[in-house]
Amino acid sequence: MAGGHFGPAGVAKERAEQYQGRVTVSVIIACVVAAVGGSLFGYDIGISGGVTSLDGFLLKFFPGVYEKKKSVHENNYCKYNDQGLSSFTSSLYLAGLVASLIASPVTRTYGRRASIICGGVSFLIGATLNASAANLAMLLLGRIMLGVGIGFGNQAVPVYLSEMAPTHLRGALNMMFQLATTTGIFTANMINYGTQKLDPWGWRLSLGLAAVPAVLMTVGGILLPETPNSLIERGMQDKGRRVLEKIRGTKNVDAEFEDMVDASELANSIKHPFRNILIKRNRPQLVMAILLPAFQILTGINSILFYAPVLFQSMGFGGNASLYSSAVTGAVLCSSTFMTIATVDRVGRRFLLISGGIQMIICQVNKHSLLFHVHWPENPDYLCPRITKTT
Repeated sequence: MAGGHFGPAGVAKERAEQYQGRVTVSVIIACVVAAVGGSLFGYDIGISGGVTSLDGFLLKFFPGVYEKKKSVHENNYCKYNDQGLSSFTSSLYLAGLVASLIASPVTRTYGRRASIICGGVSFLIGATLNASAANLAMLLLGRIMLGVGIGFGNQAVPVYLSEMAPTHLRGALNMMFQLATTTGIFTANMINYGTQKLDPWGWRLSLGLAAVPAVLMTVGGILLPETPNSLIERGMQDKGRRVLEKIRGTKNVDAEFEDMVDASELANSIKHPFRNILIKRNRPQLVMAILLPAFQILTGINSILFYAPVLFQSMGFGGNASLYSSAVTGAVLCSSTFMTIATVDRVGRRFLLISGGIQMIICQVNKHSLLFHVHWPENPDYLCPRITKTT
C-alpha cells in the first residue's frame, strides 16, 4: 500500500519502494503508549465476567442473583438470569457504539491525539466511578463512561498505530493494539482470580485497577506527537514533514511525504465519502468490512470472553476453577496474537484470514456436535422456568 494511512487509487504506488526510515525510539514509545488503549478494552472484557461471578459484587448490587447462585435447587443455567446484571455488561458496549460514531469526526477534525486523550479521560472517570460505586445507578454510569472511553480509544488507536509505523512493519506494529487487548483480557482474568480471595471488597480492586492503563493512555496522549497524516490532512504540511522526519529518523522522506500529501488531497476532494461507499465499485469492500467482523462475533467468541467465568460456573465449574479456566482461555488468545505478529508481514493478511477462518469452522463444527450429542439427550429442559413457560 502506498501513501500513508489512506492508500487510495490514484496515489503513485511506485514511490513506496523509495521509502526510507527505521524503527526509531519515537515510534516504539508512541506505539507502546498508544497500544495501551487496546489493553483498556481487553481489561474490561476480562474483568466484567469475573466480577459478576464474585459473591461480594453480587451481594452488593444483585442480591437476587446471589441467592440463586447459592441455591442448590436452582438450575445452573438460570442462576445468572437477571436483566439488571445483563444491563451491567451490555451498557458499556452500547455506550461504546454511540461514542464511536462521535469519535470518528473528532479524530478526523482534531487529530488522533485528541480522541486518545478523550478516551483515556473517560475511562479514568468510569474506573473511578465503578471502584467507588455505592449503588447500581453509580455503577451503570461508570460503565457508560467506560464505554465512551472504549468508543474513542478503539476508533483512534488503530489509526494512530498504522500511521506512525514504518510501511514495512505496519502490519506487525498495528497488531500491537490486538496484542494489548488480549494481554488486557489475560491480565483481568488473573486479577479476578486473585481478588476473589479478597471478598467482599475484591471487586472494587478489580474494577479500579482499570485506572492504571487509563492514566497511561491519557498522559501518553498528551505527550505523544500527532501523526504526520493527521497534520497534513489539517493543512499543517511543514509540521507534518518535521514529525515524519523525526519518527523515521532521516531527512530523506520525500517519497513518503509526497504520497501522504497526494492521499490527503485526493481524500479531501471527495465531497460525499459516505455516499460514495454505496456506489457499485465500492460495494465489495463495504460488504467485506461489515461481514468479516459480524461473522467473527457470530461465532460466539465475544460472549465467551465477556461471560467466561459465568459460563464455566453454569457448566458446573467451581468458583476457582471457572476463573482459572477463563485465565487459560485468555492465555491462549494472547499467545496466538504473538504468533500473528511474528508472521503477518511475511505470510500476509489474506493467509492469516483464511487459516483463522478454517480453524473457526472446525471449532464450530466440533462445538455444535458436542452440544447435540451430549447436552440435549442428558439435559433437554435446561432453559429457565420463566422462559420455558412462554415457549
